[in-house]
Amino acid sequence: MIDLIVALGLVLVIEGVVYALAPGHLKEFMRKAQEIPDQSLRLGGVAAMALGVLIVWLVRSLTG
Repeated sequence: MIDLIVALGLVLVIEGVVYALAPGHLKEFMRKAQEIPDQSLRLGGVAAMALGVLIVWLVRSLTG
């Protein structure tokens, strides 16, 4: 449970950095994302989740 809370905290840190350093680029990305088909966004989300699971699994298995 502690790892989940730490992971959520890291997500907030990373998102906060993006908002703090490049708010204009983020707004532009959000505008362009409106034009991307839902299926493409969904596929990208699934790919990101799979990569995240793979990274967590690798780190857990390599560090014991």
